[in-house]
Order: sequence, then structure tokens, then C-alpha cells
Amino acid sequence: MEERKAEQALENLTVLDLTRVVAGPYAGALLGDLGANVIKIEIPGRGDDARGYGPYENGESMYYANLNRNKRGITLNMKSEKGKEAFLKLVEKADILIENFRPGVMDKLGLGYDRLKEINPRLIYGAVSGFGSYGPYAMRPGYDIVSQAMGGLMSVTGAKGGEPTRSGNAMGDILGGMNLVIGVLAAVNYRNMTGKGQRVDISLVDSVVASLENAYVRYFKSHELPVRNGNAYASIAPYDAYHAKDGYVIIACGNQKLYEKFCNEVVNMPWMITDERFLTVPLRVENNEIQKKYIEEWTTQYTVDEVVDIVLSHGIPAGPIYNVKQITEDHHIAEVREMFIDIDHPIIGKMTVNGCPVKLMDAMPRINRPGPTLGQHNEEIYKAIGYTDDELEEMKKENVI
Repeated sequence: MEERKAEQALENLTVLDLTRVVAGPYAGALLGDLGANVIKIEIPGRGDDARGYGPYENGESMYYANLNRNKRGITLNMKSEKGKEAFLKLVEKADILIENFRPGVMDKLGLGYDRLKEINPRLIYGAVSGFGSYGPYAMRPGYDIVSQAMGGLMSVTGAKGGEPTRSGNAMGDILGGMNLVIGVLAAVNYRNMTGKGQRVDISLVDSVVASLENAYVRYFKSHELPVRNGNAYASIAPYDAYHAKDGYVIIACGNQKLYEKFCNEVVNMPWMITDERFLTVPLRVENNEIQKKYIEEWTTQYTVDEVVDIVLSHGIPAGPIYNVKQITEDHHIAEVREMFIDIDHPIIGKMTVNGCPVKLMDAMPRINRPGPTLGQHNEEIYKAIGYTDDELEEMKKENVI
């Protein structure tokens, strides 16, 4: 078989991105990072709600620009007849469509999956919403914080005895966006085998539920509710944050071999190996707070960096608890792994966006394009599907684009 040269893994796929705010735009950005031709479609004059979220530079949202990198952008009023006509022309040539409207919105417009598959039977239609497209909660509105609450994440996050706590990022949205990418690419492979497109349905709540790898298994076994326990882990100890001279440090003894090495070679407390309170992993979890005091007798003698260096030198996982500034200055993360990329935006100017966490070693992700200004690529994209200058001017006057 003749090999086809490709620079990026998804460069043969065209994606129509109707999403807004976080979950869907994050999915579209990941697809774009991997080479897909992503076309962001927004409401004329208003655009994605995220354009109203700070921080701003020269009146443009940097929040929006980060989440919508590697996309070309057009505007389209899909409620108008001319807008629907233009949309269907775009669908004819698309491989994937993603949206995060409340279930049923696209059907009300006459542009739901059943209609679109008549135009393009190979279309992969990916939708992400708070609760999914079926079930008694399907029509509920759902933001990230609701998914963290109803998915169980907030119930197990926070200080021991403290209030339920939202994670420091939009975890439900990010998990939902990642699952949307997994779903549509799985559907692409199914299409490669069968020739048929399909609809992919992602729920933010489902995504959070599936991420709690420990809580539900423990509950089904014991019927006891998992509790908030700070940085301690319900299945492993020592596996926690410990005081050092100048901050906190993470030490993770994930198995008995590492634990014994830690006791013998690092903290010089071999007696902890045979102490009845710490003989097994379940006992160490049960008595974590007691053992933590002994470990901190050692860690508080050193700085965070010193603890990390000593523990790592014995092959035991350890690390500092970074703040954002420290992450951006870490050579391995920021530069070698390229988790922050500088790009030039036509209005913002030079800005730094998040890098792509997926590294295909023979087709590395690239961030070539900043998030589009509103309608930036209208002329380029609409002319490519057959519209003339006169038609585009008329569509502008009629607020179609």
C-alpha cells in the first residue's frame, strides 16, 4: 500500500464548531491542534458568550482567544432561511459537527441530526450538554458547577469536615470536552469501517461521574459515603501533602516496595514498616493522620526543593505544589513539553495560549492560529462554497452573516 504523507493526524477532517463557552470550544481547539480544519460558527454581532469573559486586551477576550485557537471563524444567523441554506452547504462538505446547545434546539431550527444526515450521511454529529440528550433531566440547563455537584466531585473535594468544594478549574467542562473528542474520533473510525456517520451524545454529569474512579467502587462495596479528606487519598498512604520548611510537598508511596524504601532510606524510620498501625495499605489509610505527623517530623527539617530532591533520589514519586507562575517558569512543562505557546492575535497582539497535551510523535500538534475575531473568515469560507461578493454583501445587510 502506498504511504500517504501527512503532517498532522486530523488534517483531512473538516469540523463545524457551533459550540460556545468552554466544553465544546475546548473540544474544537483540541481537534484543531491535531490538524483538523475547524470552522467556528457564531451569531452575527454577538458571537460566543465567552467573548464577554475577561481578561481583555484591546477590547478582545483573551479567555475566548485561548479556547478557540486553531479555528477559522464565521458568523451565521441560522434562524433565517438564507442562513439555513448556507449552513446546509457547509454541512455537505463537513466530516464532523459539534454543538453544545440544550437538547432539541437544533431540531427546532430544522437542522437536527435527522435532517443533516439526509444532506451528508457520513456526518459525525457530536453534542455535549449538561445531562445528555435523553433521560428525565435532559432539558435541564447545565453549567460546569452543576456537573461537579451532581456528578459527585464536590462531595469528595475539600478539607476534612469542610464544605463541598468546586475544583479550581472547570473540570466538568474540560472532561466533557475531552470525551466529545474521544467520541467523535471513535465515530470517525466507525465510519471508516461502515461508511456511516452517527450522532455522539456527551453529558457533563456523566463525564464527572466516570472520572471518580474510586468513590463509587468504594460505595458499592461498603455502602458508606466517601468523605472529603483534604489531599489524602482514600486508597493509598502515604500519599498526601506534607509541610516542609517553606511550603508543602507531595510524597506518593504507591506500593509496599516504595513504602518500605521510604521508611528505610528516606525518613530513617524502619519501625514504621512493622508498626501494627501501618502494616498494610488499608491500615495506613485509616491511620494516615497519625503517620503524617511522623513524616512531617522529617519533612519540616528541609525546604520543599530539598525534600523533593531527596525523595526522588530514592526513586519515590514526589513534587512541589506549584502555583501558576511556577508552572509557566518550569523548563520541562512550559518549554520542552510546549504547554504554553506564544501566538500573534490581530487585535490582542502577542499572547500566550495553552499548549496541546496530546503528543503524536510522528504528527505533533501545532498551534498555528489565534482565536478568530468575530466573522474574520466570512469572505474566505463563504466564497469557497460558492457565494459571490454581491451575495455576501446582501447577506450582511440582512444580518444573515
